[in-house]
Amino acid sequence: MEQFSALPFAVRLPAMFLLGTVVGAVVNWMSYRWAWHPRPISPWMVPDPLAPKRRWWDRLPVLGWLGLRREAAVHGWGFWIRPMAVELVCGVGCAALYWWEVGSAGLLPDFLPPLSSQVLTVLHLQFAAHIILGALLLAASLIDIDEKLIPDEITICGTLVGLLLAAACPWSLLPDVQYGDNGQVQLNFLQLASPCAWPDILAGAPQLFSLAIALGCWWFWCLALLPRTWYDRHGWRRAMVLCWARMRCEPATYRLLRMAVVGSLAVLIVWLRNGEMWQGLLSSLMGVAVGGALIWSVRIIASAALGREAMGFGDVTLMAMIGAYLGWQSTLIIFFLAPLAGLAIGLIRLLLIRDREVPYGPFLCLATLFLIVAWEKIWNFTRDIFAIVWLVAAVMFVCLLLMAGMLSLWRMVLRIFRRF
Repeated sequence: MEQFSALPFAVRLPAMFLLGTVVGAVVNWMSYRWAWHPRPISPWMVPDPLAPKRRWWDRLPVLGWLGLRREAAVHGWGFWIRPMAVELVCGVGCAALYWWEVGSAGLLPDFLPPLSSQVLTVLHLQFAAHIILGALLLAASLIDIDEKLIPDEITICGTLVGLLLAAACPWSLLPDVQYGDNGQVQLNFLQLASPCAWPDILAGAPQLFSLAIALGCWWFWCLALLPRTWYDRHGWRRAMVLCWARMRCEPATYRLLRMAVVGSLAVLIVWLRNGEMWQGLLSSLMGVAVGGALIWSVRIIASAALGREAMGFGDVTLMAMIGAYLGWQSTLIIFFLAPLAGLAIGLIRLLLIRDREVPYGPFLCLATLFLIVAWEKIWNFTRDIFAIVWLVAAVMFVCLLLMAGMLSLWRMVLRIFRRF
Protein backbone atom coordinates (compact mmCIF):
# COMPACT_ATOMS: atom_id res chain seq x y z
CA MET A 1 0.00 0.00 0.00
CA GLU A 2 2.80 2.45 0.86
CA GLN A 3 4.56 1.68 -2.43
CA PHE A 4 1.39 2.40 -4.38
CA SER A 5 0.76 5.60 -2.41
CA ALA A 6 4.32 6.72 -3.20
CA LEU A 7 3.54 6.74 -6.93
CA PRO A 8 2.64 10.11 -8.48
CA PHE A 9 -1.08 10.83 -8.35
CA ALA A 10 -1.07 11.29 -12.14
CA VAL A 11 -0.07 7.61 -12.39
CA ARG A 12 -2.47 6.30 -9.76
CA LEU A 13 -5.53 7.97 -11.29
CA PRO A 14 -5.30 6.21 -14.70
CA ALA A 15 -4.62 2.97 -12.85
CA MET A 16 -7.88 3.47 -10.96
CA PHE A 17 -9.67 4.03 -14.27
CA LEU A 18 -8.35 0.72 -15.59
CA LEU A 19 -9.32 -0.97 -12.33
CA GLY A 20 -12.80 0.50 -12.67
CA THR A 21 -13.25 -0.94 -16.16
CA VAL A 22 -12.34 -4.37 -14.80
CA VAL A 23 -14.86 -3.86 -12.00
CA GLY A 24 -17.40 -2.91 -14.67
CA ALA A 25 -16.71 -6.18 -16.48
CA VAL A 26 -17.42 -8.04 -13.23
CA VAL A 27 -20.64 -6.04 -12.81
CA ASN A 28 -21.74 -7.01 -16.31
CA TRP A 29 -21.00 -10.65 -15.58
CA MET A 30 -23.04 -10.54 -12.36
CA SER A 31 -25.95 -8.71 -14.00
CA TYR A 32 -26.22 -11.32 -16.76
CA ARG A 33 -25.18 -14.43 -14.84
CA TRP A 34 -27.24 -13.94 -11.66
CA ALA A 35 -30.39 -12.63 -13.32
CA TRP A 36 -33.54 -14.72 -13.07
CA HIS A 37 -33.25 -15.28 -16.83
CA PRO A 38 -29.47 -15.49 -17.48
CA ARG A 39 -28.23 -14.31 -20.85
CA PRO A 40 -24.84 -15.34 -22.28
CA ILE A 41 -23.84 -11.79 -23.17
CA SER A 42 -20.79 -11.30 -20.98
CA PRO A 43 -17.58 -12.47 -22.68
CA TRP A 44 -16.72 -14.30 -19.45
CA MET A 45 -19.77 -16.56 -19.83
CA VAL A 46 -20.25 -19.58 -22.05
CA PRO A 47 -21.34 -18.07 -25.39
CA ASP A 48 -24.61 -18.83 -27.10
CA PRO A 49 -24.29 -21.81 -29.50
CA LEU A 50 -25.51 -19.61 -32.34
CA ALA A 51 -22.99 -16.84 -31.66
CA PRO A 52 -19.81 -16.48 -33.75
CA LYS A 53 -16.62 -17.81 -32.23
CA ARG A 54 -15.18 -15.45 -29.65
CA ARG A 55 -11.60 -14.21 -29.56
CA TRP A 56 -9.38 -13.53 -26.58
CA TRP A 57 -9.50 -9.75 -27.05
CA ASP A 58 -13.28 -9.84 -26.73
CA ARG A 59 -12.69 -10.03 -22.98
CA LEU A 60 -10.91 -6.70 -22.86
CA PRO A 61 -13.00 -4.18 -20.90
CA VAL A 62 -14.76 -1.53 -23.02
CA LEU A 63 -12.84 -2.23 -26.25
CA GLY A 64 -13.95 -5.86 -26.37
CA TRP A 65 -17.57 -4.83 -26.93
CA LEU A 66 -16.68 -3.27 -30.26
CA GLY A 67 -15.81 -6.74 -31.52
CA LEU A 68 -18.78 -8.38 -29.80
CA ARG A 69 -21.12 -6.31 -31.96
CA ARG A 70 -21.01 -9.23 -34.39
CA GLU A 71 -23.34 -11.12 -32.00
CA ALA A 72 -26.16 -8.64 -32.66
CA ALA A 73 -28.06 -11.26 -34.65
CA VAL A 74 -28.24 -13.41 -31.48
CA HIS A 75 -28.74 -10.85 -28.70
CA GLY A 76 -30.44 -8.01 -30.58
CA TRP A 77 -29.37 -4.76 -32.14
CA GLY A 78 -27.35 -2.49 -29.85
CA PHE A 79 -27.10 -5.08 -27.05
CA TRP A 80 -23.45 -4.11 -26.54
CA ILE A 81 -24.10 -0.43 -25.81
CA ARG A 82 -25.26 -0.81 -22.22
CA PRO A 83 -22.48 -3.16 -21.02
CA MET A 84 -19.82 -1.01 -22.68
CA ALA A 85 -21.33 2.08 -21.04
CA VAL A 86 -21.37 0.27 -17.68
CA GLU A 87 -17.64 -0.42 -17.92
CA LEU A 88 -16.89 3.16 -18.97
CA VAL A 89 -18.98 4.59 -16.13
CA CYS A 90 -17.29 2.25 -13.65
CA GLY A 91 -13.87 3.35 -14.90
CA VAL A 92 -14.66 7.05 -14.60
CA GLY A 93 -16.50 6.52 -11.32
CA CYS A 94 -13.65 4.54 -9.77
CA ALA A 95 -11.11 7.22 -10.71
CA ALA A 96 -13.39 10.01 -9.47
CA LEU A 97 -14.06 8.23 -6.19
CA TYR A 98 -10.33 7.66 -5.68
CA TRP A 99 -9.66 11.34 -6.32
CA TRP A 100 -12.38 12.30 -3.82
CA GLU A 101 -11.74 9.80 -1.04
CA VAL A 102 -7.94 9.43 -1.21
CA GLY A 103 -6.60 12.37 -3.21
CA SER A 104 -8.83 15.00 -1.59
CA ALA A 105 -9.69 13.13 1.64
CA GLY A 106 -13.30 14.12 0.98
CA LEU A 107 -14.67 11.98 3.80
CA LEU A 108 -12.63 13.86 6.40
CA PRO A 109 -12.90 17.45 7.67
CA ASP A 110 -10.72 20.07 5.99
CA PHE A 111 -9.08 21.20 9.23
CA LEU A 112 -7.39 17.88 10.01
CA PRO A 113 -3.57 17.95 10.13
CA PRO A 114 -1.56 16.65 7.14
CA LEU A 115 -2.39 13.04 6.35
CA SER A 116 0.03 10.49 7.74
CA SER A 117 0.84 7.14 6.14
CA GLN A 118 -1.57 5.42 8.53
CA VAL A 119 -4.42 7.73 7.57
CA LEU A 120 -3.65 7.15 3.88
CA THR A 121 -3.87 3.41 4.50
CA VAL A 122 -7.27 3.92 6.15
CA LEU A 123 -8.47 5.98 3.18
CA HIS A 124 -7.41 3.21 0.79
CA LEU A 125 -9.24 0.59 2.88
CA GLN A 126 -12.42 2.68 2.83
CA PHE A 127 -12.06 3.24 -0.90
CA ALA A 128 -11.69 -0.51 -1.53
CA ALA A 129 -14.78 -1.28 0.59
CA HIS A 130 -16.81 1.33 -1.27
CA ILE A 131 -15.72 0.00 -4.66
CA ILE A 132 -16.87 -3.49 -3.67
CA LEU A 133 -20.16 -2.14 -2.36
CA GLY A 134 -20.63 0.05 -5.43
CA ALA A 135 -20.11 -2.89 -7.79
CA LEU A 136 -22.68 -4.97 -5.90
CA LEU A 137 -25.18 -2.10 -5.86
CA LEU A 138 -24.78 -1.45 -9.57
CA ALA A 139 -25.28 -5.11 -10.46
CA ALA A 140 -28.35 -5.28 -8.21
CA SER A 141 -29.78 -2.12 -9.79
CA LEU A 142 -29.32 -3.40 -13.34
CA ILE A 143 -31.09 -6.66 -12.54
CA ASP A 144 -33.83 -4.82 -10.62
CA ILE A 145 -34.45 -2.53 -13.59
CA ASP A 146 -34.56 -5.47 -16.02
CA GLU A 147 -36.58 -7.95 -13.98
CA LYS A 148 -37.84 -6.08 -10.88
CA LEU A 149 -36.04 -8.42 -8.51
CA ILE A 150 -32.74 -8.50 -6.64
CA PRO A 151 -31.05 -11.93 -6.52
CA ASP A 152 -29.85 -13.39 -3.24
CA GLU A 153 -26.51 -14.24 -4.86
CA ILE A 154 -25.64 -10.55 -4.78
CA THR A 155 -27.06 -9.57 -1.41
CA ILE A 156 -26.07 -12.66 0.57
CA CYS A 157 -22.54 -12.85 -0.82
CA GLY A 158 -22.19 -9.08 -0.51
CA THR A 159 -23.31 -9.13 3.13
CA LEU A 160 -20.84 -11.88 4.00
CA VAL A 161 -18.02 -9.95 2.35
CA GLY A 162 -19.05 -6.80 4.23
CA LEU A 163 -19.03 -8.62 7.57
CA LEU A 164 -15.65 -10.14 6.78
CA LEU A 165 -14.22 -6.73 5.88
CA ALA A 166 -15.59 -5.16 9.05
CA ALA A 167 -13.96 -7.87 11.18
CA ALA A 168 -10.64 -8.13 9.35
CA CYS A 169 -10.30 -4.42 8.47
CA PRO A 170 -12.60 -2.41 10.76
CA TRP A 171 -11.10 0.82 9.47
CA SER A 172 -12.79 0.11 6.13
CA LEU A 173 -16.00 1.40 7.77
CA LEU A 174 -16.97 5.04 7.36
CA PRO A 175 -14.85 7.53 9.33
CA ASP A 176 -16.01 9.21 12.52
CA VAL A 177 -14.06 12.27 13.67
CA GLN A 178 -14.45 12.75 17.43
CA TYR A 179 -13.68 15.96 19.28
CA GLY A 180 -12.25 15.93 22.79
CA ASP A 181 -12.88 18.43 25.57
CA ASN A 182 -9.37 19.82 25.23
CA GLY A 183 -9.78 20.51 21.52
CA GLN A 184 -8.05 17.36 20.34
CA VAL A 185 -9.35 15.67 17.20
CA GLN A 186 -9.36 11.89 17.02
CA LEU A 187 -10.09 9.84 13.91
CA ASN A 188 -12.10 6.67 14.46
CA PHE A 189 -14.28 4.38 12.37
CA LEU A 190 -18.07 4.46 12.60
CA GLN A 191 -19.07 2.15 15.44
CA LEU A 192 -22.27 0.84 16.91
CA ALA A 193 -22.18 3.48 19.66
CA SER A 194 -21.07 6.41 17.46
CA PRO A 195 -21.02 9.32 18.00
CA CYS A 196 -20.78 8.34 21.68
CA ALA A 197 -17.80 6.51 23.17
CA TRP A 198 -17.69 2.72 23.00
CA PRO A 199 -19.24 1.45 26.29
CA ASP A 200 -17.71 -1.37 28.29
CA ILE A 201 -20.94 -3.37 28.06
CA LEU A 202 -20.36 -3.79 24.30
CA ALA A 203 -16.80 -5.05 24.71
CA GLY A 204 -15.81 -8.58 23.79
CA ALA A 205 -15.08 -11.44 26.18
CA PRO A 206 -16.15 -11.78 28.91
CA GLN A 207 -19.15 -9.46 28.23
CA LEU A 208 -21.96 -11.90 27.39
CA PHE A 209 -24.41 -9.11 26.60
CA SER A 210 -22.47 -8.02 23.53
CA LEU A 211 -22.18 -11.63 22.34
CA ALA A 212 -25.95 -12.03 22.69
CA ILE A 213 -26.51 -8.90 20.57
CA ALA A 214 -24.13 -10.11 17.84
CA LEU A 215 -25.63 -13.60 17.70
CA GLY A 216 -29.13 -12.14 17.73
CA CYS A 217 -28.33 -9.95 14.73
CA TRP A 218 -26.68 -12.83 12.89
CA TRP A 219 -29.52 -15.29 13.48
CA PHE A 220 -32.12 -12.65 12.62
CA TRP A 221 -30.51 -12.22 9.21
CA CYS A 222 -30.15 -15.97 8.61
CA LEU A 223 -33.75 -16.71 9.62
CA ALA A 224 -35.02 -13.86 7.46
CA LEU A 225 -33.46 -15.55 4.42
CA LEU A 226 -35.33 -18.83 4.96
CA PRO A 227 -37.61 -19.80 2.05
CA ARG A 228 -41.09 -19.28 3.45
CA THR A 229 -44.57 -18.79 2.07
CA TRP A 230 -47.29 -17.02 4.02
CA TYR A 231 -50.94 -17.45 2.97
CA ASP A 232 -53.33 -16.28 5.68
CA ARG A 233 -56.57 -16.59 3.74
CA HIS A 234 -57.55 -19.64 5.79
CA GLY A 235 -56.29 -18.35 9.12
CA TRP A 236 -52.97 -17.99 10.91
CA ARG A 237 -52.77 -21.59 12.03
CA ARG A 238 -53.08 -22.90 8.47
CA ALA A 239 -50.58 -20.29 7.28
CA MET A 240 -48.02 -21.40 9.89
CA VAL A 241 -48.44 -25.05 8.92
CA LEU A 242 -47.89 -24.28 5.23
CA CYS A 243 -44.92 -22.02 6.02
CA TRP A 244 -43.24 -24.69 8.13
CA ALA A 245 -43.86 -27.36 5.49
CA ARG A 246 -42.30 -25.16 2.82
CA MET A 247 -39.18 -24.45 4.87
CA ARG A 248 -38.77 -28.10 5.85
CA CYS A 249 -38.87 -29.27 2.22
CA GLU A 250 -36.51 -26.66 0.79
CA PRO A 251 -32.79 -27.62 0.58
CA ALA A 252 -31.94 -23.94 1.04
CA THR A 253 -33.23 -24.16 4.62
CA TYR A 254 -30.51 -26.57 5.64
CA ARG A 255 -27.81 -24.60 3.82
CA LEU A 256 -28.84 -21.47 5.68
CA LEU A 257 -28.87 -23.30 9.01
CA ARG A 258 -25.35 -24.58 8.38
CA MET A 259 -24.29 -21.04 7.48
CA ALA A 260 -25.88 -19.78 10.70
CA VAL A 261 -23.96 -22.31 12.81
CA VAL A 262 -20.62 -21.65 11.10
CA GLY A 263 -21.18 -17.90 11.34
CA SER A 264 -21.98 -18.18 15.04
CA LEU A 265 -18.66 -19.92 15.61
CA ALA A 266 -16.89 -17.14 13.70
CA VAL A 267 -18.66 -14.50 15.81
CA LEU A 268 -17.60 -16.34 18.95
CA ILE A 269 -13.95 -16.40 17.86
CA VAL A 270 -13.92 -12.65 17.15
CA TRP A 271 -15.69 -12.02 20.47
CA LEU A 272 -12.96 -13.93 22.29
CA ARG A 273 -10.25 -11.89 20.53
CA ASN A 274 -11.98 -8.58 21.39
CA GLY A 275 -10.38 -5.30 20.30
CA GLU A 276 -11.10 -3.38 17.11
CA MET A 277 -12.02 -6.53 15.21
CA TRP A 278 -14.92 -7.11 17.60
CA GLN A 279 -16.01 -3.49 17.44
CA GLY A 280 -16.04 -3.60 13.65
CA LEU A 281 -17.91 -6.90 13.45
CA LEU A 282 -20.54 -5.96 16.03
CA SER A 283 -21.11 -2.60 14.34
CA SER A 284 -21.49 -4.29 10.97
CA LEU A 285 -23.89 -6.92 12.34
CA MET A 286 -26.05 -4.21 13.87
CA GLY A 287 -26.08 -2.46 10.49
CA VAL A 288 -27.32 -5.68 8.87
CA ALA A 289 -30.08 -6.13 11.46
CA VAL A 290 -31.28 -2.52 11.54
CA GLY A 291 -31.15 -2.08 7.77
CA GLY A 292 -33.01 -5.32 7.10
CA ALA A 293 -35.57 -4.80 9.86
CA LEU A 294 -36.27 -1.23 8.74
CA ILE A 295 -37.09 -2.08 5.11
CA TRP A 296 -38.89 -5.24 6.22
CA SER A 297 -41.16 -3.08 8.40
CA VAL A 298 -41.74 -0.75 5.47
CA ARG A 299 -42.61 -3.73 3.28
CA ILE A 300 -45.16 -5.07 5.78
CA ILE A 301 -46.77 -1.68 6.43
CA ALA A 302 -46.86 -0.67 2.76
CA SER A 303 -48.33 -4.01 1.67
CA ALA A 304 -51.05 -3.75 4.33
CA ALA A 305 -51.86 -0.14 3.43
CA LEU A 306 -51.94 -0.70 -0.34
CA GLY A 307 -53.64 -4.09 -0.20
CA ARG A 308 -50.94 -5.75 -2.31
CA GLU A 309 -47.24 -6.53 -2.18
CA ALA A 310 -45.60 -3.11 -2.33
CA MET A 311 -41.93 -4.09 -2.13
CA GLY A 312 -39.95 -7.22 -2.89
CA PHE A 313 -37.92 -8.97 -0.23
CA GLY A 314 -34.83 -8.31 -2.29
CA ASP A 315 -34.98 -4.68 -1.11
CA VAL A 316 -34.83 -5.98 2.48
CA THR A 317 -31.70 -8.02 1.85
CA LEU A 318 -30.22 -5.15 -0.17
CA MET A 319 -30.53 -2.72 2.73
CA ALA A 320 -29.11 -5.34 5.08
CA MET A 321 -26.09 -5.60 2.79
CA ILE A 322 -25.69 -1.82 2.78
CA GLY A 323 -25.80 -1.83 6.58
CA ALA A 324 -22.94 -4.34 6.69
CA TYR A 325 -20.65 -1.83 4.95
CA LEU A 326 -21.93 1.49 6.29
CA GLY A 327 -23.42 0.80 9.74
CA TRP A 328 -26.88 1.22 11.21
CA GLN A 329 -26.71 5.01 11.33
CA SER A 330 -26.25 5.16 7.57
CA THR A 331 -29.24 2.89 6.90
CA LEU A 332 -31.53 5.32 8.71
CA ILE A 333 -30.20 8.24 6.68
CA ILE A 334 -30.59 6.29 3.44
CA PHE A 335 -34.14 5.44 4.50
CA PHE A 336 -34.97 9.17 4.36
CA LEU A 337 -32.97 9.95 1.21
CA ALA A 338 -34.16 7.15 -1.10
CA PRO A 339 -37.89 8.02 -1.24
CA LEU A 340 -37.17 11.54 -2.48
CA ALA A 341 -36.08 10.36 -5.92
CA GLY A 342 -38.37 7.32 -5.83
CA LEU A 343 -41.51 9.37 -5.28
CA ALA A 344 -40.68 11.87 -8.02
CA ILE A 345 -39.87 9.24 -10.63
CA GLY A 346 -42.85 7.12 -9.55
CA LEU A 347 -45.26 9.99 -10.15
CA ILE A 348 -43.75 10.68 -13.57
CA ARG A 349 -44.08 7.04 -14.60
CA LEU A 350 -47.65 6.91 -13.35
CA LEU A 351 -48.70 10.03 -15.25
CA LEU A 352 -46.85 9.23 -18.49
CA ILE A 353 -47.11 5.48 -18.92
CA ARG A 354 -49.48 4.53 -16.06
CA ASP A 355 -46.89 2.12 -14.66
CA ARG A 356 -47.21 1.66 -10.90
CA GLU A 357 -44.37 -0.87 -10.62
CA VAL A 358 -41.24 1.13 -9.84
CA PRO A 359 -38.14 -0.81 -8.73
CA TYR A 360 -37.05 0.63 -5.39
CA GLY A 361 -33.60 -0.96 -5.28
CA PRO A 362 -31.93 1.57 -7.62
CA PHE A 363 -33.10 4.45 -5.41
CA LEU A 364 -31.58 2.79 -2.35
CA CYS A 365 -28.36 2.47 -4.32
CA LEU A 366 -28.40 6.12 -5.43
CA ALA A 367 -29.02 7.26 -1.87
CA THR A 368 -26.14 5.07 -0.69
CA LEU A 369 -23.77 6.58 -3.25
CA PHE A 370 -24.83 10.09 -2.27
CA LEU A 371 -24.31 9.28 1.40
CA ILE A 372 -20.77 8.00 0.78
CA VAL A 373 -19.73 11.03 -1.25
CA ALA A 374 -21.31 13.57 1.11
CA TRP A 375 -20.57 11.65 4.31
CA GLU A 376 -18.55 14.33 6.08
CA LYS A 377 -21.30 16.97 5.76
CA ILE A 378 -24.16 14.56 6.43
CA TRP A 379 -22.52 13.12 9.55
CA ASN A 380 -21.70 16.54 10.95
CA PHE A 381 -25.36 17.48 10.51
CA THR A 382 -26.80 14.32 12.07
CA ARG A 383 -24.23 13.18 14.66
CA ASP A 384 -25.86 15.09 17.51
CA ILE A 385 -29.20 13.50 16.66
CA PHE A 386 -27.75 9.98 16.77
CA ALA A 387 -26.30 10.73 20.19
CA ILE A 388 -29.89 10.62 21.54
CA VAL A 389 -30.87 7.03 20.81
CA TRP A 390 -34.41 7.23 22.20
CA LEU A 391 -35.12 10.24 20.00
CA VAL A 392 -33.94 8.38 16.89
CA ALA A 393 -36.16 5.39 17.76
CA ALA A 394 -39.17 7.66 18.39
CA VAL A 395 -38.68 9.52 15.10
CA MET A 396 -38.47 6.26 13.15
CA PHE A 397 -41.63 4.95 14.84
CA VAL A 398 -43.55 8.12 14.03
CA CYS A 399 -42.28 8.05 10.43
CA LEU A 400 -43.53 4.50 9.96
CA LEU A 401 -46.95 5.50 11.29
CA LEU A 402 -47.07 8.51 8.98
CA MET A 403 -46.03 6.34 6.07
CA ALA A 404 -48.93 3.97 6.76
CA GLY A 405 -51.38 6.88 6.70
CA MET A 406 -49.89 8.42 3.55
CA LEU A 407 -49.95 5.10 1.68
CA SER A 408 -53.57 4.54 2.66
CA LEU A 409 -54.35 8.01 1.29
CA TRP A 410 -52.35 7.18 -1.84
CA ARG A 411 -54.46 4.05 -2.30
CA MET A 412 -57.59 6.19 -2.26
CA VAL A 413 -56.07 8.59 -4.81
CA LEU A 414 -55.27 5.69 -7.13
CA ARG A 415 -58.85 4.48 -6.95
CA ILE A 416 -60.08 7.94 -7.97
CA PHE A 417 -57.40 8.16 -10.67
CA ARG A 418 -58.55 4.88 -12.28
CA ARG A 419 -62.08 6.20 -12.70
CA PHE A 420 -60.82 8.91 -15.04
